[in-house]
Amino acid sequence: MAAFSSLTDRLSNAFKHLKSKGKLSEADIDGTIREIRRALLDADVSLEVVRSFTARVRERALGAEVSEALNPAQQVVKIVNDELTGILGQGVDRPLNFAKNPPTIIMLAGLQGAGKTTLAGKLGYWLKDAGHTPLLVAADLQRPNAVTQLEVVGERAGVPVYAPQKGVQSAGGQEVVSPGQSVGDPVKVARDSIDYARQKLYDTVIIDTAGRLGVDEELMKQARDIRDAVQPNEILFVIDAMIGQDAVRTAQAFDEGVDFTGVVLSKLDGDARGGAALSVASVTGKPILFASNGEGLKDFEVFHPDRMASRILDMGDILTLIEQAQREFDEEQTRKAAERMAEGSFGLDDFLEQLQQVRKLGSMKSLLGMIPGMAQHRQALEQFDEREVDRTQAIIQSMTPEERRNPKIIDGSRRARIAYGAGVTVSAVNGLLQRFDQAAKMMKRMTNKAGIGGMMGGPGGSKKKGKKGGKKKGSKSGNPMKREAEEKALRQRLGGNGSGSAFAKKTQNPALPAGLEDMLGSQELPPNLGQGLGGLLG
Repeated sequence: MAAFSSLTDRLSNAFKHLKSKGKLSEADIDGTIREIRRALLDADVSLEVVRSFTARVRERALGAEVSEALNPAQQVVKIVNDELTGILGQGVDRPLNFAKNPPTIIMLAGLQGAGKTTLAGKLGYWLKDAGHTPLLVAADLQRPNAVTQLEVVGERAGVPVYAPQKGVQSAGGQEVVSPGQSVGDPVKVARDSIDYARQKLYDTVIIDTAGRLGVDEELMKQARDIRDAVQPNEILFVIDAMIGQDAVRTAQAFDEGVDFTGVVLSKLDGDARGGAALSVASVTGKPILFASNGEGLKDFEVFHPDRMASRILDMGDILTLIEQAQREFDEEQTRKAAERMAEGSFGLDDFLEQLQQVRKLGSMKSLLGMIPGMAQHRQALEQFDEREVDRTQAIIQSMTPEERRNPKIIDGSRRARIAYGAGVTVSAVNGLLQRFDQAAKMMKRMTNKAGIGGMMGGPGGSKKKGKKGGKKKGSKSGNPMKREAEEKALRQRLGGNGSGSAFAKKTQNPALPAGLEDMLGSQELPPNLGQGLGGLLG
């Protein structure tokens, strides 16, 4: 996530000098702690949080768990990971509190500009996708066109909006009140929405309330009045991740004013330094329940403290990636694609199908950001154009069915026709065909080695019958230099880089992004995820 990019880089640098240490001295640990302290302060983390965090890390790092560890450097990284998880939410995932008797009432609170209205639509979309029947309530009657904005967001999300009063509207740059109405009564709107939800059998009500540019008593009184009128099951405090150190003061004010039950972080995809996320949960003691990291309706996820800590330390978030893949990928299509790969009949139609499935997982930048060690490729990721996927799709769809099945027949004149139809250059068509050819060869090698069973996560695989004198499994060469080379190759296959670092694994296949081979080796991931990504990014 962009909000933590600077912090990730600083923490990675703080651990670099530990890699070559067989044993850590107190001076080594103190030097690392100083770098961690600077990294956290630069990220706008609250000073109190930084002090308590570094004190706990130092105490544990000087204890037996590091001094007696086989790899002290990795043990220090583990301690930092544990403590990060703690300040992000005590390492506990708390689900939403749903009412025993519907509707469940969720009230959103926060400053103006924090992204409450957009987040209301995302939360409604997420609940709808989970099988609920949500209703959005427009109780922000003071910000110009706030009601209209919620109606637009609700329409995009496919979630109905209860908006009996239009509130303040803007016309020609001037704020005007709807004809025959005052600004409106947000408390009455919120109260009436509960009766409406019961009548229409909506099981969840999401109330979007008004914000201010700063904390004031009028804002808190209105929020308290709405809270007292509807008795919500959850009061979610929406906080802008870019707010920095001010997050602590704002969070404390809202906690005292409305006693919120959980936090939602918005705008984690911005150029923020991430201090809000590392401060608010620790200072208020209230858990972070959700995180929003983009403009799209799907750019919204449940907040897992341990996974976020792992992302900050550039260890990736493979669990979230697996969950998204399992939710979005079609199992039958995956199985058939693997069979075609094994048969050598994998065509551009199949390739396009896999790209479209990968797109369902979200933006490519977000997807690749979950892979361990991707911080070292951040510049390439930031320069990656998401429209490249659209161009790839256009090129393939400009081909005839026969050309997609057998790309070898595509000669110069066909390439010119395809380029013209897709609105790209001939070199772009050439580049795609080359990447596809490389990806197809790679997948064929994988299937030859592992077989269908190996690709699908099963025990099967092709076995070559050798002569009696073949090398036994697990045997080592008697030549010391050769044995060292074999052990190094084994460590690389197992996912290490031989240095003991917890960061940035080297990619064995240069055609794939760093860390992607490790994903392809996971039995829980769809086998064609790497095919689509590897072919696309080349």
